[in-house]
Amino acid sequence: MEIIEKYFADFTPAQHSQFEQLHGLYGEWNQKINVISRKDLDNFYLHHVLHSLTIATTFEFQKNTHVMDLGCGGGFPGLPLAIFFPETEFLMVDSINKKLQVVHEIATAIGLQNVSIRHSRAEDIKDRKFETVISRAVAPLKDLWKWSKPLLKKYPTTNENAPNGLICLKGGDLTQEIQESDCKPYIWSINQFFNEAHFNEKFMLYQPIK
Repeated sequence: MEIIEKYFADFTPAQHSQFEQLHGLYGEWNQKINVISRKDLDNFYLHHVLHSLTIATTFEFQKNTHVMDLGCGGGFPGLPLAIFFPETEFLMVDSINKKLQVVHEIATAIGLQNVSIRHSRAEDIKDRKFETVISRAVAPLKDLWKWSKPLLKKYPTTNENAPNGLICLKGGDLTQEIQESDCKPYIWSINQFFNEAHFNEKFMLYQPIK
């Protein structure tokens, strides 16, 4: 938890408690369903929570807007962001139901009111639209954009930090992946926000809806 407080200092007591509870809850659930590697669990706040909160360094999700976490797995980046932005609605989507059950149980345990889950592939969702889609290490950018674009609605706002498009967290050399995607995303090195060796060669990409 100290690594989170190194970079973020304005949590309410409720948010602080929710972040603190995450490690123990994931530890308990990981013994039943393997959603996080043991190495990552030992570095839980750095590898998962702080990584997820990269998005909060640059973007401000607005009250009553809707965000979809595409391929949320065990709940990242969606759950930490749902704690950070309690007035934004998050839909956690994954094709593996047992991971979604963990997400649901942890969100319930810490009292999150702004999280729902759906067992589905993104391309099968036809009844919802979102201001933003988020994702972490799920698929190539080309596929993420193909799945996300039909789910995005134009969001008229004067807040330049309010995202309206796809935000994804990725690592490694992205040159070819970006070329093949036909996207022109904004790109940030995560090290410019968090001075931690773990984030070397890790990036945040943002492709706005046109």
